[in-house]
Amino acid sequence: MTKFRPCIDLHDGRVKQIIGGTLQDDISPVENFVSSRPPCWFAGKYAADGLTGGHVIKLGPGNDAAARVALDAFPGGMQIGGGISAENASYWLDCGASHVIITSWLFSPDGNLLPDRLSKIRAAVGAERLVIDLSCRRISTDSGHPAWCVAMNRWQKLTNVVISEQTLSMLAEFAAEFLVHAADVEGLCGGIDRELVALLGQWGHLPITYAGGAASMQDVQLVDTASAGKVDVTVGSALDLFGGHGMKYAELVEWNRRD
Repeated sequence: MTKFRPCIDLHDGRVKQIIGGTLQDDISPVENFVSSRPPCWFAGKYAADGLTGGHVIKLGPGNDAAARVALDAFPGGMQIGGGISAENASYWLDCGASHVIITSWLFSPDGNLLPDRLSKIRAAVGAERLVIDLSCRRISTDSGHPAWCVAMNRWQKLTNVVISEQTLSMLAEFAAEFLVHAADVEGLCGGIDRELVALLGQWGHLPITYAGGAASMQDVQLVDTASAGKVDVTVGSALDLFGGHGMKYAELVEWNRRD
């Protein structure tokens, strides 16, 4: 059964919702929402409502202090991502994260997966505390069938990893979960990437959280249907908690409490 997983996206030390495809070096991203509330307010609310398994994402530098504040408000209740490596992963677990989320560090600067780093970070924290972020962009193929390439460095650079059932199975021995942002629709509130969700659900051997484009409760239901209940969903810019108008936070809390 698909569950709602909450998020806290941090940029310049503040809770924000941005259009994911606009994250670039030295250029301010397009912001959908900037909160006047500190990250601990959101984390405390998630804790009070029993919403475990969400994530805190540090979008660039200058977010470490804000991330620690969020984790301290919900010890063991949220995952942490953004700039995670084998060298600092244990530190963030000690700060109260339930899991660390890893992406860019797994790749060389030119986007090639470094298998030895998978083994290194698994040795550092254990697969049971590791989430692999496979956030991706849709690419063209000769066959005309849709495909999604994992993107690194705030989704700016494509890697040599294409999401498939074979890829997920290969990576599964190193992780407890996967997190997948559909970067092309992230923050646009224009609907989910149903084909990507269906692909993730067809595999379905580890917990997977999908993020990107959810604009209404119908989209949450669509994730449930398209993935046969095997993929969870994060909601950002459409949520009233983040200034959105498409979905009410209270509805999602009730969604998680249904039998």
